[in-house]
Amino acid sequence: MTHLPLTENLAPDGTALDRAIPRHVAVVMDGNGRWARQRYMPRFFGHKQGVDALVRAVNVFAERGVEYLTVFAFSSENWKRPSDEVSGLMGLVLVAVSKYLAKMAGDGVRIRIIGDRSAVSDKLREAWDRAEALTADNHRITLSVAFNYGGRWDVVQACRQAMADGIRPEDFDESYLSRHMALSFAPDPDLFIRTGGEMRMSNFLLWQAAYSELFFTECLWPDFGEAEIDAALAAFAQRDRRFGGIRAPQVMSESS
Repeated sequence: MTHLPLTENLAPDGTALDRAIPRHVAVVMDGNGRWARQRYMPRFFGHKQGVDALVRAVNVFAERGVEYLTVFAFSSENWKRPSDEVSGLMGLVLVAVSKYLAKMAGDGVRIRIIGDRSAVSDKLREAWDRAEALTADNHRITLSVAFNYGGRWDVVQACRQAMADGIRPEDFDESYLSRHMALSFAPDPDLFIRTGGEMRMSNFLLWQAAYSELFFTECLWPDFGEAEIDAALAAFAQRDRRFGGIRAPQVMSESS
């Protein structure tokens, strides 16, 4: 009897990856507004619960061995929402930094903010600077919060940096562009999760998620807890990641 080898993940260069747990997880935290509406509450209350869910999720992912967690907090398209909701979200960020920063710093979380900071207030930028500075030496897990971020914006800003550097066309390649992307400090996401039932990427990490495993769930973000995280990680562990390559069959053992 012929046995094929157990599935092992492969890196883009074809080398084996002995990881059942993704190193980097990206999450579109969708469903806050619907969660609130189901409870006859204002949308803002759903966003507040979403922040609490994020704080809980960071620790669960860290406990499972995830090294990088990147979440979509506010897209460059979210400015189209009603002005009172947008201003409420901005205020919620300041409250969240005040409420949770010390705890997350003590838990070993490193916080990084990615996105276009030019459109937000000085007060918000100062809060982000404080969060990044206070957690700069932490290594348990890196939480990257994408705020006023869009995947297309990310590619454009990276190209603009390249042009400003005066790079010659023949020297411009994927590696060079990746070094100028907003997440240049992190590996590409292994697992891309979207809560809330929608099945699209919504302009999030378009460049970086080229080979991410996708996981969509009906669970609304405020309800996305430990059991849901474990379900997503279990699904990832069953994926056969080949990055466009093929795996040659091997004979493990034979018996008559």
